[in-house]
Amino acid sequence: MSGQDIERGQRANKNRTGSSSSNNNGAHVPSPPYLIEDTETQWTSWLVPMFVVANVAVFIVVMYINDCPKHDQAFKGKCVARFLGRFSFEPLRKNPLLGSSSHTLEKLGGLEWTKVVQKHQGWRLITCIWLHAGIIHLLVNMLCLVFIGIRLEQQFGFVRIGVIYLLSGFGGSVLSCLFIRNSISVGASGALFGLLGAMLSELLTNWSLYTNKAAALITLLVIIAINLAIGILPHVDNFAHIGGFLTGFFLGFVLLPRPRYGWLDGRNLPGSAAIKSKYKTHQYVLWLVSLVLLIAG
Repeated sequence: MSGQDIERGQRANKNRTGSSSSNNNGAHVPSPPYLIEDTETQWTSWLVPMFVVANVAVFIVVMYINDCPKHDQAFKGKCVARFLGRFSFEPLRKNPLLGSSSHTLEKLGGLEWTKVVQKHQGWRLITCIWLHAGIIHLLVNMLCLVFIGIRLEQQFGFVRIGVIYLLSGFGGSVLSCLFIRNSISVGASGALFGLLGAMLSELLTNWSLYTNKAAALITLLVIIAINLAIGILPHVDNFAHIGGFLTGFFLGFVLLPRPRYGWLDGRNLPGSAAIKSKYKTHQYVLWLVSLVLLIAG
């Protein structure tokens, strides 16, 4: 969740009630920010690295197809990094992010209102998630995906995080297409904001399990606010950010609730001592409301 987050599956001698403990050398060991069940599973992250590889591979294909030197006569050899041959970047005045031309992005599936609404090319709502305007755009998004996505996948598994990533990207594309009609939109930012939204809803729905509630909430809100503020800059599609964030926020309530503390161990207790309900009442309410809003949206 933040820099204070500690992987589940730590040594069993840590205090499971959220207080601090000491290791064999007497050193002070900070407690995790949420209560830990001994039976909880630590997943191995493989889907998020595959997403990173896929995005990089698509960018390489886009640059190969773009072939800046081939159509560079109008700019008199001003392709950037011409030693890369057909992988060289467009002139900076055409694309300051070091990437392909807008024409190439549009041809390969960039989000453009006319193509989606009037020509019924709805597949662009998905393909635009895997395209990036330039190598700077790609590096920023992939670094964010690694730092956010791997931790979430380790905690909740590849299925739930994969669903959140893809549906959030789709939700960001839908909102972007509704409000932006005069430019092409590409990038995984909507999907990344969906992961941020899911982190926030996961914190809220599992609120009672966290020991450092205020610190975790404030840290996450600051990160979200900074990223949304960046969206105010020119040529940044903040509608995709907002659409992805809202989609991920609601999906987090649906897919990321944790069982109440003690439920996993309580299943082995006698019937009278076992915890009857896996989740708390507010988790069921948030699950239902979020599911309705997602369907309506």
